[in-house]
Amino acid sequence: PFSDESLVRLAASCETPIVSAIGHEKDSPLLDLVADYRASTPTDAAKRVVPDIEQEIADINKIRDRMYRRLLASVEYELNQIAQLRNRPVMKDPSVMIKVRKDDLSALRDRSHRGFKALLDIEKKEIKGVIAHLRSLSPQSTMDRGYSVVQSSGGKIVRDATKLKAGDVLRIRAAKGEASASVLASE
Repeated sequence: PFSDESLVRLAASCETPIVSAIGHEKDSPLLDLVADYRASTPTDAAKRVVPDIEQEIADINKIRDRMYRRLLASVEYELNQIAQLRNRPVMKDPSVMIKVRKDDLSALRDRSHRGFKALLDIEKKEIKGVIAHLRSLSPQSTMDRGYSVVQSSGGKIVRDATKLKAGDVLRIRAAKGEASASVLASE
């Protein structure tokens, strides 16, 4: 069935990426030759197509930790700058320090604000990128790329077309909307 010419031609002309995961076949069906990716089993195909959520969460945690360390380093730098200012002889007379260092402190504060803002902007962009990546991996995004979910009349997802019988009613859910279908034959 997976070397049927009409099926192979349809798969070859399809713009949506095709994953062939027939599995445990002694010979190599023609569908494997036109598929964008050939997996040895359906389980292998699922592992390749669906992202590892634990890895995605670990990546987000790494970004969050890196952002925290950067912010902490910036705060420590500014605290060191303030400590150095306090240790200068001019600090013995606070009024002199206020007069002399007012502009310096204002400039440091402005620079600190700009630095924090720039750092936060960079980290926000990184987080937005990760969020966009996670959204692209969602089931809805998969359906937006042309895939559909086929369910039996009882609401169970159809994973094996060979178990269907002629006349079975199916519900097909696509990115936008649903449709009902009746099985003509299964192979």
